Amino acid sequence: MTSSARDAKRSRAQQALADTLAAERPARSRLARLAVWLSVPTVLAELSSIAMEYIDAAMVGSLGAGATASIGLVAATTWLVGGLAAGASMGFTVQIAQCVGAGMLARARNTLRQGIVALAAFGLLLMAAVIAVSGPLPRWLGGDEAIVADASIYLRIFALCVPIFAMERLCVGALQASGDMRVPSVLAVASCVLDVAFNFLLIFPTRAVTLLSVTFTMPGAGMGVAGAALGTVLAFAIVTVLLMMATCAWSPVLALTRSAAAAAGAGARDAAHAGGAADGDEPRGDESESWQLTRGCLRAAVGIATPICVERVVNNGAQIACTAIVAPLGTVSVAANSLAVTAESLCYNPGFGIGAAATTLVGQSMGAGRRDLAREFARLTTWLGMATMGAAGAVMFFIAPWVFSLLTPDPAVRELGVAVLRVELIAEPLFGASIVAAGALRGAGDTLVPAVINLGSMWVVRVTAAALLAPRLGLMGVWVAMCGELCVRGALFLVRLYRERWLRREAVVAR
Repeated sequence: MTSSARDAKRSRAQQALADTLAAERPARSRLARLAVWLSVPTVLAELSSIAMEYIDAAMVGSLGAGATASIGLVAATTWLVGGLAAGASMGFTVQIAQCVGAGMLARARNTLRQGIVALAAFGLLLMAAVIAVSGPLPRWLGGDEAIVADASIYLRIFALCVPIFAMERLCVGALQASGDMRVPSVLAVASCVLDVAFNFLLIFPTRAVTLLSVTFTMPGAGMGVAGAALGTVLAFAIVTVLLMMATCAWSPVLALTRSAAAAAGAGARDAAHAGGAADGDEPRGDESESWQLTRGCLRAAVGIATPICVERVVNNGAQIACTAIVAPLGTVSVAANSLAVTAESLCYNPGFGIGAAATTLVGQSMGAGRRDLAREFARLTTWLGMATMGAAGAVMFFIAPWVFSLLTPDPAVRELGVAVLRVELIAEPLFGASIVAAGALRGAGDTLVPAVINLGSMWVVRVTAAALLAPRLGLMGVWVAMCGELCVRGALFLVRLYRERWLRREAVVAR
């Protein structure tokens, strides 16, 4: 495929980013528009994900507080495993972003290939580990005997999704690193819709349903909590196949379907990239395309991903510790805690969408040698995240009772959940700073210091304060501790961002 044909297939966002990196002194308003442009698709995808999570939680909640508590008991464990898979994928996607920014597209595709091989192996190891602990873990966490069986079944079925999730994270990150936010966002919405559809069929038994005065028989498997886990696995499997096709076959930047001869011919052309090279153009030298694992790529991936994975392990270990602190407070507290986290996701998930855009913008800027743009994009996206999450927190404060009425019919769970959530909402702007700034720093390959900040904040502030306050204030004490910790964390990330030591880092593509 010719350079012009490849360029024509690029999205407007990809081309806008390329043009911005090529401009000598782009106006700040232009940078702000691009940051918003790249953020909007991921934020909308996150919002749709939240809507579907609410529906999902409402389906399980309709089975009673016990069903909600059984999933809530192992939720931190599923976050841990998912965080490890996502962290490992970043070791490759950060490299891809910087390679694309530098115009080294053959290296970007080789990095994608190596990521597929490495993450497939890593995902299978994680799956085996989750299956091994799925039986005893709910009891280790102090769960009531009435809910440990369902919690174990949920975790065992969830394990099947781990290798799939690792591939999904790699493909989403790779597409976003290339500047394509639209396809991952559309497929994220599709994943949520499929999850709800499968859960609707798998959680409930066959029953009579009335819709617009018409009553009909709706088939169902009646699997309860197990059906919720299986529905998630099936939805992820379908969407991951589509993501693999979008990344490896359809992407104008990352497609792996070209022949070696075509790649070599394209790479021989002498065309400037300036942040958005035509396919195969390698201003800094071409390399052959293959599936062979290379020491340089794997070393860089380990260097980027290890602090993130250690952070996820220790942070989610802190989440599990907090779950263990909440578990003795009773089923109502466990259920309220789980649903409050779900409700809060309406506020913080958009921050993760903006953080993904920050990683792309900073990563491509660093790869292109534009540290000036990396600085501006990091600051702009961080303030955008703070404003977005602060506004979302303000809205949630007033609509929290209505939200909980959708999630559970249990009045005790509703009352407690609304009370604890409103306390934590104070921290949303600084929580946004920590999420988006971390994404920006990852784009520069700066993962060690952010990991240290997260670890110290979680264990020194949150877990310690929760352990001290829970016996006195119950679940409210745990959420007061969370609020204080998020404020501390956000402040530390702002200090890290504005001291700019991360800007001195050498780009991965220059190593």
